[in-house]
Amino acid sequence: MDPREAGPTSTIDGSVLAPRAARGGSNAVALACGIAATLALIAPTCLAQAAADAPPGSPNRWALVASQLGYGLQSALVLMAFVLGLLIWQRRAQRHIAWLLALMPGWVLMVGLARLTPWPAAIAVVLAPWLLWCGVHYLMRRLRRRDRRLHRALLAQAVLFPIALLLPVPSAQIAAFALWWLGAQLLIAMAWHVWHLWQDMFLPTLEERYPRADFALSCGLIGLGALAVLAAWLLPGSGLASVLGPLALIGMGLHRVRDFARALTQSELAVLQGELRLQERIAELERHFDQVAEAKLEQVTERERKRIAADLHDDLGAKLLTIVHTSESDRISTLAREALEEMRLSVRGLTGKPVVLLDALGDWRAEVVSRLAQANILAEWKSPAEDIEHTFPARAYVQTTRILRESVSNIIKHSGATHCVISCSAQDGYFSVVIQDNGQGIPLELEGRLDKGHGMASMKARAKQMHGQCLVESGPGWGTVIRLTIPL
Repeated sequence: MDPREAGPTSTIDGSVLAPRAARGGSNAVALACGIAATLALIAPTCLAQAAADAPPGSPNRWALVASQLGYGLQSALVLMAFVLGLLIWQRRAQRHIAWLLALMPGWVLMVGLARLTPWPAAIAVVLAPWLLWCGVHYLMRRLRRRDRRLHRALLAQAVLFPIALLLPVPSAQIAAFALWWLGAQLLIAMAWHVWHLWQDMFLPTLEERYPRADFALSCGLIGLGALAVLAAWLLPGSGLASVLGPLALIGMGLHRVRDFARALTQSELAVLQGELRLQERIAELERHFDQVAEAKLEQVTERERKRIAADLHDDLGAKLLTIVHTSESDRISTLAREALEEMRLSVRGLTGKPVVLLDALGDWRAEVVSRLAQANILAEWKSPAEDIEHTFPARAYVQTTRILRESVSNIIKHSGATHCVISCSAQDGYFSVVIQDNGQGIPLELEGRLDKGHGMASMKARAKQMHGQCLVESGPGWGTVIRLTIPL
């Protein structure tokens, strides 16, 4: 498995893939650890067997050691082939590993089991071209390359070599020629593979670039394979090739196991990232749904407000206006006129547009000064020193108007004041109104019950609805101060 091919696995259900991949990866890692332990036991076991079979000082001691070690490595090679089979079963997208898998039992058949038959040279001539075919295909598939002409040539070679056994030439000579001819082809394929890996280390993008550490490891493993070929050429009776060859194949298999573990980690990370993106998307959809629901609710509420305002204006307003013009009682006419004004204010709060703060100040000043003057109370209105360009929502304008009316009504009815100062300011994003009179103040027996009165409680409730506050300060003999602060 090439690290460049070990990208995140795309799945429909990442929660299903992760446990399955984790189980397959843990099994593969456990088997790889078992192989490492097996390799650690092979060498001393083979040395002990060789020491028992050969007397001290025997010239064939190394040949016996190499033979025993070769058989042990061939056993490990069969186990490694089983591990690679499991990897291909778990990740079928990496089926090119099957070429490496086929090399391992093929090597065992050609080098190990063929010696136990009367025709070792003939078996080697038959199997060696097919093993070369598998090896070249594996090296090419790792680089994601294919060549049909080369494939056909190697296939024809694998078919023709066994036919050479029918010639009147000893099979040993044919096997020697096959060793040199096929070994040279394998060395050329190894050199070609290393050259392309070297070029892949300098690709422009980091995702396509082959890691340097993997390049060094691949060169080491291919170097073992090249040494096995050279040992078979130059030292055919030493048994060194039967040791170096399996070591190279086992190393390549372990390299594939490591790459599989790396791909598993990347896949799990991709699944976690996908889950995080999915959660973010769900949260975004929930926020969008809440916004749509809120906008829909606001639209419904706005339509209902307009309907109520229209009913008030058309029905109740018309009747109050009739009473104002037809009533013979001045008191009833006055009350009807006040109710009509209050109704119009409510309708404005339901359907009106935002009010410019300067216009609102003008309306409040005219109403407050007029009402206080009718009660013989001198009113002093202080507007902000600078021009302000803020606007008031219709609802906030209505609520503030009612708070001011309630405050003026309390001054007129209960304070006994002769002078009242109303100061307005707009600073730091807040609008403030301070109403101070010189009346008798709130008696001590009523000080603890300020919030229980309907007027004071309604003033504070209205201020709270606008996310502001209304404070009342009073004491016997020094008047009352009402401070209203609301955000703009």
